[in-house]
Amino acid sequence: MDSLLIPVLILVLVAAAVLLAVRAWSRRGERTRPAPAPQPDPNSAELARTAAARLTEEQHRQLYALIAQGQAMAAIKVYLEATGEGLRASRDAVAALAAHPQPFRAPEPAPAAVPDDDDVPQRFSYRYRAIASKGDVTREVSSNMLNDEIYGRIRTLAKSGDTEAAATALTRHSEISMKQAREFIALLGD
Repeated sequence: MDSLLIPVLILVLVAAAVLLAVRAWSRRGERTRPAPAPQPDPNSAELARTAAARLTEEQHRQLYALIAQGQAMAAIKVYLEATGEGLRASRDAVAALAAHPQPFRAPEPAPAAVPDDDDVPQRFSYRYRAIASKGDVTREVSSNMLNDEIYGRIRTLAKSGDTEAAATALTRHSEISMKQAREFIALLGD
């Protein structure tokens, strides 16, 4: 019997080592698997808002018509085709839309590029008067789109010799013609 004790102990130790290795391997696999992305509650209003935002006005109308008629499968199919989402996500979205009806909201237009001060003149609550004179010749420009800062830039352009840019800026910030602006700038440039 003593002769069997040593091989049995070795067999038990090997079995324990294999069991520990398998357990460690499975735990390691759990740690390396990415956690699934948290899904919004299928019945949440947030999911309904997100789902409604992905639909065009026609798709939105069609989907709610099917929901109202009790045709959930057809509504899921419409949503699936409209968005390209998976079947489960489409089912959850339609369920959320049915539980939390959403009005159609047209997508907000992308914000336009912020225009430079010179591109789109701002209207001020006061009327600004710019006067230029040389000898007996005097010109005046009066506008509610001019202020000290803009007029200073126009004067700087004129004094640096860029009369066309100065005249263009002046016409953009007032209601005068290009010819009148050139005459005014000619008086500033000297």
